[in-house]
Order: sequence, then structure tokens, then C-alpha cells
Amino acid sequence: MKKITLIILSLIVVSCGVKQTQSMLSNGNYDGAIEKAIDALRTNKTSKGKQDYVYLLEESFAKAKARDESSLNLLIKENKPSNYERIYGLYNQLRNRQERIRPLLPLPLLKEGRDALFPMDDYSDEIISSKTKLSDYLYSNAKKLMASKNKIDFRQAFDDLTYLDQLNPNYKDVRSLMDEAQLKGTDFVHVYTKNETNMVIPARLQDDMLDFSTYGINDKWTVYHNNRQKSIKYDYGMIVNFRDIVISPEQVREKQFIKEKQLKDGTKTLLDTNGNVVKDSLGNAIKIDNFKTISVSIYEFTQFKSCQVTAKVDYIDFRNNQLIDTFPISSEFVFDYIYANYNGDKRACESDYYQFFERRAVPFPNNEQMIFDTGEDLKAKLKSIITNNKFRR
Repeated sequence: MKKITLIILSLIVVSCGVKQTQSMLSNGNYDGAIEKAIDALRTNKTSKGKQDYVYLLEESFAKAKARDESSLNLLIKENKPSNYERIYGLYNQLRNRQERIRPLLPLPLLKEGRDALFPMDDYSDEIISSKTKLSDYLYSNAKKLMASKNKIDFRQAFDDLTYLDQLNPNYKDVRSLMDEAQLKGTDFVHVYTKNETNMVIPARLQDDMLDFSTYGINDKWTVYHNNRQKSIKYDYGMIVNFRDIVISPEQVREKQFIKEKQLKDGTKTLLDTNGNVVKDSLGNAIKIDNFKTISVSIYEFTQFKSCQVTAKVDYIDFRNNQLIDTFPISSEFVFDYIYANYNGDKRACESDYYQFFERRAVPFPNNEQMIFDTGEDLKAKLKSIITNNKFRR
């Protein structure tokens, strides 16, 4: 019974696979149909149950080959250098399709007493020739692009040269041209800070904000420098301009409050409203939990100091010395430290409050430290501005 069930299930699976392959063929997805048929024929390729796949593979191969050769004829007749990449791709497609089928051959068609037909051609000369033409075209086109002064053209040249280097490694002076195209296609940005406040900005905060190695910003065509280099002509400037710093006075806030809680304290005899002992059915006095009320008086002290830094980020186009855009940023750091002491039974308050009883007053951070402590938030906001607002789109 199990064997019959398995046979029925396998027939259903094969039938569904054949219908799907037939649908791909009917819709012109010849290579999809070919892959489906190849997958089905990897095992038991000569069995009767696989015959439909052999017919479908034969037909799909013939139609795919005819379509590619027709496209090639048209592209070759047009004789446009911009067609070289497509021509090269089609020749490789024709060869690769043959190579996927070749390991399965021969594939017999049992009813017709013949093997399925898969005419194989040698495309090696055409592939080599089209590859040479494509390489020459990519190289000459990149050289033309690099003759301009436009960074976008240098970037396109770099992409073409990268493809050429993958296609034809060590072709002429491609590697050195790639380095040149990348350098000339890159936007260099000088980043620096200005202080318009009446307070001293800690040097370590400025250094930390301008340390772009910690930002994790990957941009192939934009390089940020916080130290201007004489050999580089900068395209843009990014100025982090500190506008205002407000630091609150050091404050100690006091608060007193009382906590109460009922705590179990042994047992007692249950009495009725008349003061008589309540007994159970056996005549024994009923005992109940005895609770007592405990309380604690808490004296809480909060040390408080805050620092708010306000700044703006200016994007400058150095090519015309024009302001491109301005982005405001601000950050606040709060020093908030609690300690407490008590009178009474501390069990009357929550256990997670006990930590404050173990503390004592601590020195307030100085103003420089408060300003520096705003840095992480400022860096995160600066990174968000850079990520969402590119200099060149």
C-alpha cells in the first residue's frame, strides 16, 4: 500500500513539473524551461516517466538558440560599438547553454527510436573576437571619458575600466588608469569646527567628532579630511559650528517621604466580632497570619547638572564658495545622581531602592567634562546628517 502511494505521489510531482516546464516554454522563458528539464533529467534520464522532459528540453534548446542567433545577426548588422557587450554576452550564453546540456547526452526518445537533437557549435572564435572588440571599446571609451574634467565621467570611466579588468586582466595600462579615474572622480571634503560660543570647546571633543574612522561611513566617491592636505584640491567643506553652550548650576535637590508596608509577624487566634475565639468543626481554635505595619522615613538627595550644546553643520561648495545647505544639531547631557539615608525599617520600601542607601555624595563633573559627554550624541547626529545628505547625488 505504501509503495502504491509513493508511486502515485511521484507521478503527481512529475506531472506538475512537466506542466510548469511547458508553461515556461509557452511563455518564451526558454532558459527557465531548460533548467527545469535539466534538473528533472539528472536522475533516471532514460525512464519512460522522463520522456516529456526530453521533448521539452529539445524544443526549448532549439528555440532559445534560434532566438539568440537572430539577436546576434541583428546586432552584428547594426555594427555599433555599443553592441559589443551584448554580442559577447550572447555568444557566452550560447556556449554555456550547450555545456549545461552536454553531460546529459545522449537523451533517447523511446517512441521515435532516436536521440533528441541538440546541435552543438564551437563559439570559441566568436567569443575571443567579441571579447577583443569589447575590450578595445571599453578602453577607448574610458579614455574619452577621462579626457573631460567632469567627475561623473571619471566615475563612469572607473566602472568601465573595472569591468574591463575583470573581463581581460592586465589589459594595457588599465590598472593605472583605474587609480587615476578613482582619484579624479572622488569628491574631497574638508571638515573642520568653529567655536562661536564664549566657552572653551574641549580639544578631545573636536578631535573625536572629526575622527571619521569611527563613523563607519563607506562612500567610494567621497573622502573626508579633518587635516587639510596641500596636494589635494578640496571640492566641498563641512563646518561643524558650535553656536551655544548652556551649563546649569550644580544643584542638590532634597526630598523626604515615608513608606509603609504590612509585614507578616507570626500567627494569631481568629476572633469573631464579639471577641470570642472562632473554632473549626473539630473544636480547635482557628489560627490566622498576624501582620504588623512597618514604616521608614527616607531622605533622598539628587545631584543634578545639565549641559546643552547647540551647533549647526554648514555644507560649502568650494568651487563657487556658496553655501549648499545648513543642518542644526543639538545635544544635552544630564548628570543625575541619587543617594539617600533613612530612619526606621528599610524593609518598608522596595528592595531595588536599597542601592541608594549605600551611596554617598560624589563630586560634580567639571564643565569641560560635561561638554565632552555630549559628544556621543552629537556624533550620532552628525553621522545621520552625512548619511542622509550627500554632497553630490
